Amino acid sequence: MAVKKVVKKKVATKKVATKKPTSKKKVAINKPTSNKNKLTFKEAFHYPFNRAKGLWNILWILLPIFGWAALIGYSIRLTTEWTQGKFKQLPLFEFKNDMKLGFKMFIRSLPFIIVYLIAAAILNSLGDAGNFVNFLIEFFIIPILFINFAVKRTVDSLFEFSIVSKVFNNLGDYIVAVLKTILLALVFILMSIILVGIPANMFSQNMFLADFYRRSMK
Repeated sequence: MAVKKVVKKKVATKKVATKKPTSKKKVAINKPTSNKNKLTFKEAFHYPFNRAKGLWNILWILLPIFGWAALIGYSIRLTTEWTQGKFKQLPLFEFKNDMKLGFKMFIRSLPFIIVYLIAAAILNSLGDAGNFVNFLIEFFIIPILFINFAVKRTVDSLFEFSIVSKVFNNLGDYIVAVLKTILLALVFILMSIILVGIPANMFSQNMFLADFYRRSMK
């Protein structure tokens, strides 16, 4: 009997020794697109068609002033979503809220627009050299400032020239984003023959630049 007890104890000891601690299972979390993941051309092309009925909102352009303001506000919301990595589909159009946002953003942009128009007029009067400088401003500075404006929604954000350094620090990436923007616009312009290209182009403008902002500014 004593021998049996000793054997049982040895077996029990082995079972305890060989028992592996249970590891906690990792739970998958649905997160926005990683800052490291670039928006692909395929994703950008399909974006306006993933919720195709949203393209009908282009018809608000037929309503002077109020419809235009609503579309401006909607475009601001689109840009904001893109900088958050939301490239799944067009959000719902909220006429009243988008119109209010459109009017506010237009008014807030006026100081910068006035300053820029004056600067552009001076540069254009300087001949080819001035025109070249103006081109560089429009290519490297204006787009990223307006993306920043759509995100922060303040007058000061349009004069936040410090963020332009991000463009030159990631110059190759920025140029690729601009080229993709132009290529996508050309594709949708060609599709304008079947009409859907017009709203698709309008509701996907600057997606790649917003994606560049998302990845480089965070």
